Amino acid sequence: MKLATLLTQYLYVHHRLDLPGIGSFILDPAVASQLATARPNQLLTDGIQFEYNPSLPESPELIAYISAQSGKMKALASSDLESHIQLAHQFLNIGKPFHFEGIGTLTRLKPGEFEFIADPLQAPDRKKESQSRESNKNSTKEEQSPRYESFLTETKPSQGWRKPLIALLVLAGLGLAVWGGYAISKKSRQPKEEVVNETPVQNNTLPLADTTTKQVTDSIPPVPVAAPATNDLYKYVLEVSNQKRALKRYNQLRTNLWDVKLETKDSVSYKLFVLLPGADTTRIADSLTVFLGRRVYIEKD
Repeated sequence: MKLATLLTQYLYVHHRLDLPGIGSFILDPAVASQLATARPNQLLTDGIQFEYNPSLPESPELIAYISAQSGKMKALASSDLESHIQLAHQFLNIGKPFHFEGIGTLTRLKPGEFEFIADPLQAPDRKKESQSRESNKNSTKEEQSPRYESFLTETKPSQGWRKPLIALLVLAGLGLAVWGGYAISKKSRQPKEEVVNETPVQNNTLPLADTTTKQVTDSIPPVPVAAPATNDLYKYVLEVSNQKRALKRYNQLRTNLWDVKLETKDSVSYKLFVLLPGADTTRIADSLTVFLGRRVYIEKD
């Protein structure tokens, strides 16, 4: 079930939805009671209000509700909610309206002032709900009823192990690709000494004195040392976000032994990136995108 639908359901059940960094959506209890007794699919207007409050903390009850309804862990539910709120902030900061499905449309007029247009509330169709509940009960009964099959029937081998194995192989391949790129970049950073081939000097003249030999020996220049080759490194930008999320993701990736780096230019947006060699940049960027679930792009270091 989509996160937007879960937020709407939470508002209808608890009559209040607190979103950190944005504010609160409040459902009028009188309108909520009218929804309970209204005709199926009847529309009610002006039932939801918005209060701007950017200092609201994250609601543990909302995270627990999303986790229970979606079947995800609370950490993943919190990450999904944070991504949804960041998307809303991106729309609002550039002056575009953001629509909360089933709740309404929010528009930023100026700093600290917002315009909210509530969506009409629709009464649920109780017949369809009862039919869906009965169908769910029947399906659970069928699943619980024993199946008597003939002993001559060949049982098909279970193939449920293939999907986890394929996912494990994909993750292992991505890990090897990242580790290989890191190893190559680390090796390319080490300074390489240039080998100077000393060629003997043919001298057809007679040696005059030992001092001449000493002067020739002392005049040989020292062996130059090459600087680390860093021009072939590429910056793979993993994510650009605010300070709180950037530090959180930075610590998570560091815990998983990623050589991730963090930088900021304006103390507002923070950039997470890794430095890898320029070989096969497209494949590495695509692998990182699939592994992290976010688009990874390249900046020349």
